[in-house]
Amino acid sequence: MLDRVSSWFRKGNSAYCNKEFRQDWAAFVNCFVDTLHADGASVPAPDTKIEPLTTFLPAAARLVAIGDLHGDMGKTRRAFRIGGLIDHQDRWSGGTTTAVQVGDQLDRGDNEVQILYFLERLQKEAAAAGGALHILNGNHETMNVGGRFRYATAPGRIDFLRWQLVQSIGASLKAKCGCSGADKDMQASALHLPPNLMQAANIARLAALQPGGHIAQRFIARHHTVLQIGSTVFVHGGILPSHADYGLERINRESQQWISGQSPQQEPAFLGGRSAVVWAREYSTEDARRCDCNALQEALNKIPGSKRMVHWLSDWAQAHTFCTQSDLSCSSLQQPVAQSCTCLHVWPLFTLLYTLQCVACISV
Repeated sequence: MLDRVSSWFRKGNSAYCNKEFRQDWAAFVNCFVDTLHADGASVPAPDTKIEPLTTFLPAAARLVAIGDLHGDMGKTRRAFRIGGLIDHQDRWSGGTTTAVQVGDQLDRGDNEVQILYFLERLQKEAAAAGGALHILNGNHETMNVGGRFRYATAPGRIDFLRWQLVQSIGASLKAKCGCSGADKDMQASALHLPPNLMQAANIARLAALQPGGHIAQRFIARHHTVLQIGSTVFVHGGILPSHADYGLERINRESQQWISGQSPQQEPAFLGGRSAVVWAREYSTEDARRCDCNALQEALNKIPGSKRMVHWLSDWAQAHTFCTQSDLSCSSLQQPVAQSCTCLHVWPLFTLLYTLQCVACISV
């Protein structure tokens, strides 16, 4: 196909490649490429300028939280449908609902790229309907941006090589008409693959996810690390008192700067180690006696207007480790986690439905 396009221009048809045509052609190619990545409907890429994140948002009448997706598109659809957020055609059906995906889109599964495009599309559809979808970064996003791929599956790694090859086709198509945005490095990437398939896949994954990489900039850098909606605080791991002292807005700002490649500094300290804001397990431990409820209350006291924290909970944690109504996560037990609310959960996904004073976890 590329040869035919090139031949067409060489035969004197380059006069048709004016400014207006180049713009239309580039938009068509971008749509074509994104549709392949999404394996379905997609939306135009956001502006290259990455806007600062808004950390504090007003309360919502209906608030839904969805847990780890980990590269599993089937379970992602299932969770969103349980929450009443998408219809049978995967279109937003949540109306004015505000939803929060609490991190970990990457690793463990084979559909990571597709999920990122799926969430991006739903964000725009939700906004158009008067609702909202907010996406958090978890420890698996920060690990991958830092070049640590130990939880990535072999098919998941190869999917990033496929992503790179499709990007290179798009860049070559745009270059045939001299379109802006035709990345010469991306054009050549498909022609200089290492002989080892997995090595090539790892290189492609690193290039896409490293600070300033295409996927890091388009998706991950635009996602929150911490978010407060009304009196509910969302985070993947846990906000410790030290994180609250550091400042939630500062955490989001410095995370975004690192992921987008705007900062020459290494990974921020609050994203690494056992006490990282995306890793902390102080509020969800296997042994209830080790659940630091005092630290939870101290952290909430330091965050103006906050009353509860919603975060990921490992599959081995038990419902009785929940400190109080202030700590809301999902466990493997089917028993109440807060007054007048129930928790029905099957690992690995959870959905938190928040309406007025009632918070419930619903999953199947």
